[in-house]
Amino acid sequence: MLRFILRRLFQSLLVLGVVFTATFFLIRLKPGDPFSGEKAMPASVRAQMEKRYGLDLPVWKQYFVHAAAFARGDLLPSLRYEGVPNAKIIADSFPVSLVIGLSALTIAIGVGLPAGIVAALRKNTWLDYSAMSLAMLGICLPTFVMGPVLQWIFGLKLGWLNVAGWFERSDWILPSATMGLIYAAYIARLTRGGMLEVLNQDFIRTARAKGVPGRQIVMGHALRGGLLPVVAFLGPAFAGITTGSFIIEKIFQLPGLGQHFVGSVFNSDYTLVQATTVFYAALLVLINLGTDILQAWLNPRVRLT
Repeated sequence: MLRFILRRLFQSLLVLGVVFTATFFLIRLKPGDPFSGEKAMPASVRAQMEKRYGLDLPVWKQYFVHAAAFARGDLLPSLRYEGVPNAKIIADSFPVSLVIGLSALTIAIGVGLPAGIVAALRKNTWLDYSAMSLAMLGICLPTFVMGPVLQWIFGLKLGWLNVAGWFERSDWILPSATMGLIYAAYIARLTRGGMLEVLNQDFIRTARAKGVPGRQIVMGHALRGGLLPVVAFLGPAFAGITTGSFIIEKIFQLPGLGQHFVGSVFNSDYTLVQATTVFYAALLVLINLGTDILQAWLNPRVRLT
């Protein structure tokens, strides 16, 4: 198991290196630069600014300077927000994105798992058909449709929640539900498929023939194997929730990290684009590493791959 974890950890570090390198060069291919704006900057001032941030160096030298800084954990200062470290921007805005993301994932698991289990145990009944029909509806609805619908129902019509903003403790509910319900649909279908596959195995039929109670069969035997597809999906699901939060934060006007990421791309803020991209990549790599370890624990055959 330790060898498996170390191998995955090494692969994760390689992924982060590739992400940083690709981001560093791609953002510099974008037209414009950090000091372009509506008002033209005098050439002397531009030269001073470029020298201050090391942009007067050749690109390959900038790459090694930035790579060394990131390896030390220094995310460098923002080029647009003068004097503000990128680490502070991330620290101030990421908690909002984290609350939305974790809440959405909790809703997805809390709704999707029971729905999938019930659908599998009541195969070809009205419960199965109802759960899978709702799951298909959730899969077909994108976040930019689900969000405004929930805003209209619970914000404008019922008046229970704020339509946008981050002012009250309840402001996380609508954006989290928008993403969580969509991913709950995927989890419900995966859970149903995984449970049905395990319930049709020979050892389940043997347990039933021995008179083992149905509850014990489900909880003690079927659930562990049936959840393997869901565990494998959790990494990509969190990645989708994280990247999907860019749209959600725009729809609900949330002061999250997604807003800064989008703004940094438009402003050609090289260092902030690098910092947010690598931060998100590190977060996703960590989540995927955790799901790999959990999957290896549930299914020892995974450790051999």
